[in-house]
Amino acid sequence: MVKSDELPSRLERIAGVDVAYARGLSIGAAVVLESPSLEVVSEAYVVVPTLFPYIPTLLSFREVYPALLAVKRLGERFDILFVDGNGVLHPFRAGFASHLGVVLDVPAIGIAKKLLCGRIGEWRGRWAPILDGGEVIGAAVRTSERGRAIYVSIGHKVSLETAVRLTLWATRGGSKLPEPIRAAHSLASRIARDLRSSPPERAGRSPRS
Repeated sequence: MVKSDELPSRLERIAGVDVAYARGLSIGAAVVLESPSLEVVSEAYVVVPTLFPYIPTLLSFREVYPALLAVKRLGERFDILFVDGNGVLHPFRAGFASHLGVVLDVPAIGIAKKLLCGRIGEWRGRWAPILDGGEVIGAAVRTSERGRAIYVSIGHKVSLETAVRLTLWATRGGSKLPEPIRAAHSLASRIARDLRSSPPERAGRSPRS
C-alpha cells in the first residue's frame, strides 16, 4: 500500500464503486464520472453469489470480488477510485478501499459513513484528524453544513490531505457523499431492488455517452 500521491497532474475521469446485497447475491456497481462536470459517462454492474460471510473488520473479503468485477466491466480509463468503505481507517490499517486499490493498482480513497475505530481530534475547519494511539489514520469530513461527518482515509497511492481535498471537491449540491460514491450507491441500490422483485440477472453493463 502506498500512502503518498501517485496521481496524474490533471484528473479527467473519476470512478466510484459500491456493493449491495439481495437474495443471497452480491451486486458490485461501478461508475466513471467526467471531471470537472462530475457527470456519469459509464456505469457497470455484476451480480454474483455472495461467497464470504459478514464478519466485522473483514468486510473487504466479502466485497472485493464483486467490486473488482464491476470495475473491470467499465471499459473506461479512470484516474482515481472512490470506494464505499474504509482504507487505512481500519483496525488492521487495510480495509476494503486499500484492498481494492492494491489489487487494481490504482489510486483509491476510502469513504465510510460510520466511524470504525479511532477518535476524532480537533476540527480544522471542515475536517478533523482521526487518531488511534497517536497515529493519524483518517479524517472526519463535514461535506455539508447540517449533515453528519463522513470518514475519509487513504486507500492506495494517495495522501490523506489529497483524499480530503478531493472528497470536498467531489461533493456537490448539498449531498453528504461525494458524487462517485453517490452514483455507485444509486446504481447498486437500483439493481438490488430489481432483484428483489424479479428473477436475478447474473451480470450487466450500461454505458452512457
